Amino acid sequence: MSLDFAPLAELVARVAPAATASALALNPAAMVGGASSRRYFRFEHDGKRYVAMYVPDGATPEEIHKGPAAARWPFLEVRDLLAERGVTVPELFAEDTARGWLLLEDLGDDTLANFLLRLPAEKPGLYTQVVTDLARAQRTLADLPAGSVVSTRAFDADLLRWEIDHFREWGLEARGVHLDEVDRALFDGIADRLATRIASWPRGFVHRDYQSRNLMVVTGADGTRRIVWIDFQDALLGPRVYDLVALLNDSYQEFDRAFLEARLDEFGAVHGYDAAERTTLGREFDLVTVQRKLKDAGRFVFIDKVKGNPSFLQYVEPTIDKARAAMDRLAADEPDMRALAELVGRVRPR
Repeated sequence: MSLDFAPLAELVARVAPAATASALALNPAAMVGGASSRRYFRFEHDGKRYVAMYVPDGATPEEIHKGPAAARWPFLEVRDLLAERGVTVPELFAEDTARGWLLLEDLGDDTLANFLLRLPAEKPGLYTQVVTDLARAQRTLADLPAGSVVSTRAFDADLLRWEIDHFREWGLEARGVHLDEVDRALFDGIADRLATRIASWPRGFVHRDYQSRNLMVVTGADGTRRIVWIDFQDALLGPRVYDLVALLNDSYQEFDRAFLEARLDEFGAVHGYDAAERTTLGREFDLVTVQRKLKDAGRFVFIDKVKGNPSFLQYVEPTIDKARAAMDRLAADEPDMRALAELVGRVRPR
């Protein structure tokens, strides 16, 4: 189906009146929307670079939050909230959400993942920055505006359990591994207890996918770098470690344990944690790693089988391995983690 670019031309005319539709020189192949249905187009006008984002179903009722001020896309509402609280996000130039278009700042091609492929020696410094940014953002977002879309959604036990079941359904069963009655009962019991336990912890702002492909490294003309958050439209309330797990057990990156512990120390320092709280942080981190990474492994298979995109399959086994490593660290005094590690080891051998 052809795409109507007339709304985009009208948006451009708002910010660059001299531009015409024929002068946009759109480049639809320059950006990839990952696993989503969003489409991106880049263009340059009068020396300034722009990105146009098209969301095919963006104007449906499910995509609109009717907050206290006005009905807005969650992407825009969360973007404004983050900007107000000092988090660096893309600049918004114009919007036509009724027809599915936004006009945004072009942040370039350097996701954190891409940047580190070229300059791997920069990894410690950049990860110190993104961990510190996250901790500071959590502190400034501790109190949310009344009616915020973030406050309407949370990692409750049902959502956490659904995510764990995503692994059973897609990471196991869709790949030909079916649990017998005994193993299914064991899995369900552990999943219930893990989801209930995580859901009982205090909740704060969670980006939900704070990882190396959703953080942009933008280098200024003077060589300074800023980290810009993207893909935050699904932000919700959840445990303090959820975004840390997404970042430090990123399926697209590998870290040794010393690197990971150093970043947890930095996170704890911003929050002012004492030694006991830092220990608790590490245990929470491992428990959410089990939950999150099993979900991710299942999601990668789902994206292949349902959305026809096999590019994430290469990360399935490494992602399961991250969950296994966390289970191993917890196994000494967590019977459920010992049992889950044994079950996963039987049905998906290392």
